[in-house]
Amino acid sequence: MQFPESWLREFCNPPLNTQQLAELLTMSGMEVEELRPVAPPFHGIVVAEILEAVQHPNADKLRVCKVNAGGAEHLQIVCGAPNARAGIKVPLATVGAELPTDDPAKPFKIGVGKLRGVESFGMLCSARELKLSEDHGGLLELGSDAVVGTDIRKHLLLDDTLFTLKLTPNLGHCLSVYGIAREVAALTGAPLLKPEFPAVAATIADKLPARIEATDLCGRFSGRVIKGINTKAQTPAWMVQRLERCGQRSVTALVDISNYVMFEFGRPSHIFDLDKISGELIVRWGRAGEQLMLLNGNTITVDEKVGVIADAREVESLAGIMGGDHTAVSDDTKSVYVEAAFWWPEAVMGRGRRFNFSTDAGHRFERGVDPSQTVEHIERITRLVLDICGTPETQVGPMDDQSPKLPACKPVKLRVARASKVIGMPITQAQVETVFTRLGLPFTVQDGVFTVTPPSWRFDLEIEEDLIEEVIRVLGYPSLPGTAPLAPIVGRVRSESRQGVHALRRSLAARDYFETINFSFVEERWERELAGCTDPIKLLNPIAAPLAVMRTSLIGSLVQVLRHNQSRRASRVRVFECGRVFLRDASIQVGPTDVAGIRQPMRLGGLAWGPADETQWSQRDRAVDFYDVKGDLEALFAPQRLSFIAAEHPALHPGRSARVLLDGRDIGIVGELHPRWRQGYEITGSAPIVFELTLDAALQRALPQGQALPRQQPVLRDLALVVGEHVTHDALLTTLTQAGGPLLRSARLFDVFKPAPGAGSDLQPGERSLAVRLELLDNEQPLTDERTEACIGALTAAATQQLGARLRG
Repeated sequence: MQFPESWLREFCNPPLNTQQLAELLTMSGMEVEELRPVAPPFHGIVVAEILEAVQHPNADKLRVCKVNAGGAEHLQIVCGAPNARAGIKVPLATVGAELPTDDPAKPFKIGVGKLRGVESFGMLCSARELKLSEDHGGLLELGSDAVVGTDIRKHLLLDDTLFTLKLTPNLGHCLSVYGIAREVAALTGAPLLKPEFPAVAATIADKLPARIEATDLCGRFSGRVIKGINTKAQTPAWMVQRLERCGQRSVTALVDISNYVMFEFGRPSHIFDLDKISGELIVRWGRAGEQLMLLNGNTITVDEKVGVIADAREVESLAGIMGGDHTAVSDDTKSVYVEAAFWWPEAVMGRGRRFNFSTDAGHRFERGVDPSQTVEHIERITRLVLDICGTPETQVGPMDDQSPKLPACKPVKLRVARASKVIGMPITQAQVETVFTRLGLPFTVQDGVFTVTPPSWRFDLEIEEDLIEEVIRVLGYPSLPGTAPLAPIVGRVRSESRQGVHALRRSLAARDYFETINFSFVEERWERELAGCTDPIKLLNPIAAPLAVMRTSLIGSLVQVLRHNQSRRASRVRVFECGRVFLRDASIQVGPTDVAGIRQPMRLGGLAWGPADETQWSQRDRAVDFYDVKGDLEALFAPQRLSFIAAEHPALHPGRSARVLLDGRDIGIVGELHPRWRQGYEITGSAPIVFELTLDAALQRALPQGQALPRQQPVLRDLALVVGEHVTHDALLTTLTQAGGPLLRSARLFDVFKPAPGAGSDLQPGERSLAVRLELLDNEQPLTDERTEACIGALTAAATQQLGARLRG
């Protein structure tokens, strides 16, 4: 919200300077984001009138002007502006004046000059030369009422300051100059100039029939007919100036009047070309397939969730957001229909963003606009139309006002004792009464309990805490005492069986992975190809067209990070992400952190690509492979033991991917990216290895348990078993571990042998040899050869019986 300080002070002028006023607004919740002077410093520039402008004798593009600057003698000025002519009033920089430049420390000084042999005693100025705008098409023409000789800063009110407020969504009642003035009056006690809206007498009985079909869209609809106006009339300079200082450019007189009242009182309105309306106006919800060309030139298609104003033939306006092009006023317009309505905030909220644009009207209506003064504001617009666009033939129709459903003002209670406790300092009943009186909040009080009925312009007062906030806001946050906390601060000790996310991140960083943070919304292609999800959750209003769905997997984001790094010639990439994914789940109910029908688990994902190690002299580069990343995961979960089972995944290479199990529970996937996607996503070089795990499983940690040092020496034995190729490493070790009993401390695979085709060997086709090193130990007594051989025999028998293995000769 941007506005000039001078306009605010017309409604409420507290005894504060500009900086104090800005501090007051900020400390009351209306953050002043920027303070900016209307014009940079300059002096010596006055209002002047060109009395005569003749051609320069030695230059085709120059004129010699005789100028009245209010002095005893007229001045001769040489000017090259195309609009320099007799009879206009313009700014004149007199000799000795200083004009602003891009460097404030070096102003441009005006002296007596000579252009093509003709002396010039000053310079006529454009708006750009005064740094008022970028318009350099000619001299800045002033109004005919400008007094010759007046300082231009005084005439154009350039000693003014522009306030830019950063308002939170609950401050919809402050989206106008009067609304802010009302707050300033409450905060300072300064008098507030309350506007009056004298009724304009109707001179004709003409009414445009209007009908509200959807009361859940529109609670009040007011309007009147005005005929015989001059739409080509010029907007007054004072109105253009105020609109520009609110950040709104001047369009036409009628549009400017509507915008002016919106900035003045926060009331968006719309002016229709009456002659282009067919029959009547109908306020209703849209119908599927209906189209509307808006004032911005876009053609949109509405449906049953979008409010519209239609006539007997077609849709004419997007309710509460923007008017349609068909009924827009133009220079040929003679008769208009002025409309002001109350649109329910829920009916307007998000509709503009749905069509990828936002408007000042929609911004206000979705926060709530006072429904009680539609008639008064139409009276204000009518008076301005008559003053600016009126003609002898202008006729005004009677007011048509319909109020089928206005918002109910539900009383809110405030307990003084509760307010004191929440605010943290003693509050008296008299103080609360003063605050509510200043804010214009009607109330009753009994036994220290206030019952407040929110006024029609306050949509943000719903619970007791809202009223408590108003009390301390008006009393002033600086008045809060510095009170030490009474409750002891006790550190919350995390269970040692679960590590923190930061500790997990550090562990991954220690294994040479870099953390990456990505959007939760991704391209639909990633979900379809890399996650196998054909029905992801779609965004209604994506920040970019490709990022249209919520992710169900981290793999797509990690592959995109790899592409990004490869395009910047990275030679080695190892990244991870701890992020949330979004899955459809009908069992999820609405909760404080839950959305109905959507499960949002946290995942840990990682990707490794390029050389397994940094380049070094002692070994050749080797591309990272499945077993490198498998080792990283095993080290991350140690001393817990992971197991891996061959599995398939849409993103991964068949035969080079596996499910990750922890205590028999599936916790994720690891594997090599599928060659199809390496080609489809333009991944160069070796194949990247990716993993994605459940974050909760990665945070679990096994607590260490102390064991006494063994008193006996372990016995090591190597066992070479011939098994079929279908027998996996996990199956063999599981069989040996179960058969070994308490004597078997560990079993580790150290050799795999499979003869080359045609080579002589005792192995049959389809067989291979797996050599396992066994560690046997009895803590109580030494192992004898008999016990050792018996244990080895039991292990061999179990492998033979369960896996069809045999000892290799």
